[in-house]
Amino acid sequence: MGIKPRLPESCASCRAAVSVELKKVVDRCPAGLGQMLRYHMGWQDEQGQRRDGESGKFMRSTLCLLSCEAVGGDASEVMPAAAAVELVHNFSLLHDDIEDVSCERHHRPTVWRIWGQAQAINAGDAMFALAYLALLGLEERGVPGEMIVSAVRELSQACLDLCEGQYLDLEYERRLDITVEDYLDMAAKKTAALFAVSASLGAYLGRGDERVAGCLDLFGKELGMAYQIHDDLLGIWGTEEVTGKPADDISQRKKTLPVVYGLQNSRGEQKDRLAELYGRETIGACEMAEISRILEQTGARDYAEKLATQYYSRAMTQLEASGLAASRQAPLGEIASFLLKRDF
Repeated sequence: MGIKPRLPESCASCRAAVSVELKKVVDRCPAGLGQMLRYHMGWQDEQGQRRDGESGKFMRSTLCLLSCEAVGGDASEVMPAAAAVELVHNFSLLHDDIEDVSCERHHRPTVWRIWGQAQAINAGDAMFALAYLALLGLEERGVPGEMIVSAVRELSQACLDLCEGQYLDLEYERRLDITVEDYLDMAAKKTAALFAVSASLGAYLGRGDERVAGCLDLFGKELGMAYQIHDDLLGIWGTEEVTGKPADDISQRKKTLPVVYGLQNSRGEQKDRLAELYGRETIGACEMAEISRILEQTGARDYAEKLATQYYSRAMTQLEASGLAASRQAPLGEIASFLLKRDF
């Protein structure tokens, strides 16, 4: 994947601003519950001591703020919405780590590994509740009530889509007959829905123009698809030292795009071998390496890379269709380019 690209400057500044807002929201939690949330966010170690280590990329909240600025809005006014989408994303991560039995995130033990599955579920539920408390903070920024209701409705639908996508992701682990179309439907719900609402909320709350918000919604959706497919590639061919988590999608029998394409398009002995390996209860290191080779031989890696690029191009087309000035589109375009080139 090459040299690890740096986060764009606009992303770094947005992350810093959103972190301030998030800390205010998380501080509403009682000490024990709040400790798990702060640990997950990377602000504290497991003893509750402050740390300045690695945390998430804050892509969804960045999309929200940059979309607001792109339409001429004041990012500080929509900061509660940016915090809300980031909290929803982290709620899903806390539960996702339990469902996938993921032991590490950002080179540290996951919350459930330290506090147990039951408490990690509580932490995820708390994140979800805090997301809506954060969103209701728009009232204090002067956002009209009807716009807040619309924002709650849109975020709620995105959350429902996300949960359905996660359900499908887990359901597909037990099946070998998943098609590329099945995968794309799952990814649109699991990942792209939250990307889409992040961009559209920023635009809508920033100016209230539903046409422009609609274009940025589609921009976010297409970008989310590119992001997920690229994540699938990292989940097989990424490096743990760079990504911060093991490339173990195969060992978990995840039906990521390269695997789905390989199962659907391989032929003869290669197809039988891939199905046999992926149908095992456990997949060891040697089998993972063999599956990876078969996927490359069937063209699955090339296919996924090309499809991610196509979704990126479609995202840029939607951004241009917004009619916003090129200078206002530029920060969003920079983020989109980064997401397609990243190796973490």
